[in-house]
Amino acid sequence: MSSIVFHRAPSAAPPPPSARYSHAVEAGGWLYVTGQLPVDPDAPDHPLPEGIEAQAQLCFRNLERIVEHAGFALSNTVFVRIYLREFDADYTDFNRVYDRYFDDAARLPARTTIGVAQLGRNARVEIDAVLHAVR
Repeated sequence: MSSIVFHRAPSAAPPPPSARYSHAVEAGGWLYVTGQLPVDPDAPDHPLPEGIEAQAQLCFRNLERIVEHAGFALSNTVFVRIYLREFDADYTDFNRVYDRYFDDAARLPARTTIGVAQLGRNARVEIDAVLHAVR
C-alpha cells in the first residue's frame, strides 16, 4: 500500500491566503503539481511581470522548486496543462520558454494548452503538471 505525501515547497510561491491547497501531492510514484501562476517565489507580493515570456519563466521557476522539493525533476514530467489568457497572442512566445525546459524531442511530455477567459491575479499563464518516478 503506497502512502500519500502532501508537499509544501518553502522556496516556491506560497498559495494565496484565500486558497487552501498543497503545492503537490505524491501517491504511488506520481506527483500532481497544483497550477502555478507567474508569482515571483522570492517576492510573492510583487506585481506580476509584463509579457508572456517573463510570466512563463516564473511559472516554471515555481514548478522546478516544487518538484525538486518533492525529490523529482522536470525530466520526470509525463503531462503538462497550460492555460493561456491570450491564446492567439501568446502561444508562440510561450512555446519559446516551454522548449527550454522540455528540449529533448524524444522525451516530450503529453500536453494540453487551453485558452481561458481569466486567470488568478490577471495572469497571462498558469501551468500544472503530472510527474512520475519509480522509487
